[in-house]
Amino acid sequence: MSGSPFRAAHAQGAGWAEAVKACADALQPLPEGASLGFLYVTESLAEDLGSVLTFLRERTRVQHWVGTVGLGVCAAGSEYFRVPAVSALVASWPEDAFRVFGPQAAGKTLTSSEVEWLAKAHPMLGVVHGDPRDGRVVQTVAALSASSGLYLVGGLAASSSGPPRQIAERVVEGGVSGVMLSPEIAVATGLTQGCSPIGPVRRITETRENILMAIDGRPALEVFKEDIGELLARDLRKVAGRIFAGFPVRGSDTGDYLVRNLMGIDTERQWIAVAERMSPGDSILFCRRDTASALEDLKRMLEGLKRRAPTPPKAGLYFSCVARGPNLFGSDSEELKTIRDALGDFPLAGFFGNGEIAHDRLYGYTGVLTLFL
Repeated sequence: MSGSPFRAAHAQGAGWAEAVKACADALQPLPEGASLGFLYVTESLAEDLGSVLTFLRERTRVQHWVGTVGLGVCAAGSEYFRVPAVSALVASWPEDAFRVFGPQAAGKTLTSSEVEWLAKAHPMLGVVHGDPRDGRVVQTVAALSASSGLYLVGGLAASSSGPPRQIAERVVEGGVSGVMLSPEIAVATGLTQGCSPIGPVRRITETRENILMAIDGRPALEVFKEDIGELLARDLRKVAGRIFAGFPVRGSDTGDYLVRNLMGIDTERQWIAVAERMSPGDSILFCRRDTASALEDLKRMLEGLKRRAPTPPKAGLYFSCVARGPNLFGSDSEELKTIRDALGDFPLAGFFGNGEIAHDRLYGYTGVLTLFL
């Protein structure tokens, strides 16, 4: 770690004070000129996010911070769930190499000073965190990427025991916040799916908002049963949490698709309710949540990043879905250990959220890894 521009630490404790003190102690020695911190806490500390931020800022003297709350947080080879825990990554970058912003809500534009910095620095990457309670967060993410030209990575906060707040220099709520990074900061990013297709890509021929009525000119439920197989089709109650709707991303050369939950099935009219607004002509496929295929896809992403990266990673951020981690891979930090085994032991921080952001879209059941090179 000597001479590295990054330092990461993680810790758990009986409460916020014990956890953040242990994390702050482990962050020492900080890299010279440490200027920006990424901070993630588990939902147990959602109400204490402001106290955690204040403590770390005073102890480290790092003034600029971004971050959020997750059901769990992660570090190199480690995951924390259901305990008070903190994960932090500190970077030593020139003050003009990044710009913290937000929260950004639908219809709201960047401030004049943010626009001025954007025009001067021409950043390519934005690390962002969003509020899952904001009904227009999907539109905000898309609009922010389009207006700024940023490739966005990040996720939505997650907490069942406190407000899903974010950090953008201070504790904030609503919309999307984060940090824009200068192109001089070298990065590589990858996305891994947690579901695998079980049928062909089909065409929606009749729909009303989020109600899927007909696929390929046939009743939606009839096609659905055909794709999921006879065993599941005999008892549709078993599809909950196993089968999902996938929407291929237009223009993707890697076969990416957005995964959305099935919300209900009308067996009489043979309609399916999906957590996504649809239009006739849209493409759709059905997919299964499967540990083996998710692990295989995670390794595929890691191998791809390893080939693309000209040097070993100096640090990283990982944003994963709450349905992954122990819910998919088991309780022994298998997801984060797989990353460490493939790419080495480097400073890393991140969280498990209510949705993952890559480029200009909100995904689900995925993992988004960003490496600093």
